[in-house]
Amino acid sequence: MKLNETQLAQVDAQIKRLIKTDSYYGKIYREAGIDGVSSQEDFDKLPFSSKADLRHAYPLGIQAVPDEEIVRIHSSSGTTGKPVIIPYTAKDVDDWAIMFARCYETAGVTNKDRIQITPGYGLWTAGIGFQAGCEKLGAMAIPMGPGNTDKQLQMMMDLKSTVLTATSSYALLLAEEINKRGLRDKIHLKKGIFGSERWSEKMREYIKRELGIEIYDIYGLTEIYGPGIGISCEEDAGMHYWDDYIYIEIIDPKTGKPVPDGEEGEIVITTLVKEGAPLLRFRTHDISRIIPGECKCGRYYPRLDTVKGRSDDMFKVHGVNMFPSQVEEILGMVDGVSSEYNINIAHDESINRDVILVTVEAEGRVNFDATGQTIKELFKSRLSVTPKITVVPVGTLPRTEKKAKRVIDHREA
Repeated sequence: MKLNETQLAQVDAQIKRLIKTDSYYGKIYREAGIDGVSSQEDFDKLPFSSKADLRHAYPLGIQAVPDEEIVRIHSSSGTTGKPVIIPYTAKDVDDWAIMFARCYETAGVTNKDRIQITPGYGLWTAGIGFQAGCEKLGAMAIPMGPGNTDKQLQMMMDLKSTVLTATSSYALLLAEEINKRGLRDKIHLKKGIFGSERWSEKMREYIKRELGIEIYDIYGLTEIYGPGIGISCEEDAGMHYWDDYIYIEIIDPKTGKPVPDGEEGEIVITTLVKEGAPLLRFRTHDISRIIPGECKCGRYYPRLDTVKGRSDDMFKVHGVNMFPSQVEEILGMVDGVSSEYNINIAHDESINRDVILVTVEAEGRVNFDATGQTIKELFKSRLSVTPKITVVPVGTLPRTEKKAKRVIDHREA
């Protein structure tokens, strides 16, 4: 998807503004002799920006306006290396709320809804983004934050929440608790808006069924405002993203070259009007594709396919590259297996080989030994890897209020 004239002019204005500042990117563009863009070809020559840049510029090296214009900072939830700090102007905060309200509207949420917000508040962008969008829409915010499941369920029943916002992992935990406690008839949920991590089809179906709700995928990342830059619609055919605020291209992660619409690759995002910390060609490491053509819902905003995973989620065993999404696909083919699993990878010195142990949950009605054998054979035929499989009863693996950690690699880095 090429930049349209408005977007090209917006990118040009961002560059011209940046090179007048002493910010990290202002210096980079000045030193590279970049003074603007007037064509797609110019844009395609711009250097990528990355999380490594933001860590290098820590804490506020990417700030592109004077201090007195900054009203808030947010930080990424990542646990590796220095945190990434993103400064926001009042306009950035408002733009984000507008995009988020648009997400709610796309999901059919109105000002009559009561939105229970379970993602975290604080430096993380999630909770406050969900709340700002809710207030912009004029709906009732129930700002719970994460955890305290007893209180969550009490409020859900007493306040008759109609919309649940959460990570998919926490939505699963709540669905299981509602099921376990026999509360299904006492809740009033109609919709769920879930983001922050990818989730399997099996998990989606379970949450949909157990909570009796429509579910929507929301997309975003701290570096680019936060969640709310895109969401799926009632057609459930990809996520519409707001191309009046961001431009998205898909690149081949190895070559860095843009790929045609419809082809899978890494999502790269350019902020078109962000003031506090504009980012041009930011590599997200998220793997997806732009869906060509118009959506049946009639909205003209372009669409991204559901994020398949992250290029840095990939793990390698016996020379084979694997993604969690491939594991989830295999588990989705096996009767009685839940969406929950974890993978432990270690190196066995005695045989000088990597060992992969996959632990999965299964319903009591199926034979655990036969189920384990089926999963092992599917791994072997589809991924050319033979793991050790442990099958445990549903509910055995730990649940989380945050993002689930699926792959634990015990090998030395």
